[in-house]
Amino acid sequence: MRFQFDYKHYSSEAELSPQDRELVAAAYEATTQAYAPYSNFRVGAAARLRSGRIVTGSNQESEVFPSGLCAERTLLYAWQAHNADDAVEAIAIASNPSERECYPCGGCRQVLLDTERRQGVPMRVLMCGGGTVSEVPSAECLLPFQFKL
Repeated sequence: MRFQFDYKHYSSEAELSPQDRELVAAAYEATTQAYAPYSNFRVGAAARLRSGRIVTGSNQESEVFPSGLCAERTLLYAWQAHNADDAVEAIAIASNPSERECYPCGGCRQVLLDTERRQGVPMRVLMCGGGTVSEVPSAECLLPFQFKL
């Protein structure tokens, strides 16, 4: 058996569409709202909803590790609580510092996949950093062995 998927790699954010550049910029802006006094690694996530609206989230750390929450989950849990009828079409993830692209952790990959399943349509995932971007057409590409009840 083989697991294969297609992805796009952009050597510069300037290669993105204007809409995706706006989404990436919102993810970088969201890093300024991160609370990361322990790791000093601020992560921001921005999602474009079907309506065109952009919502954001950032990582939030706690003295009681591991009680913090990643940017992707902060965003997606708030989206589910307030905007679940407005599907997520794309999500961008960025970090500060950003020497390299910011990839979601395993827990976030599962929550991204859960969101896709719940809304019934895939979301593009843009992983940004160091001036480059990698894009997958669905969160399913990021989790080859999926947990499913």
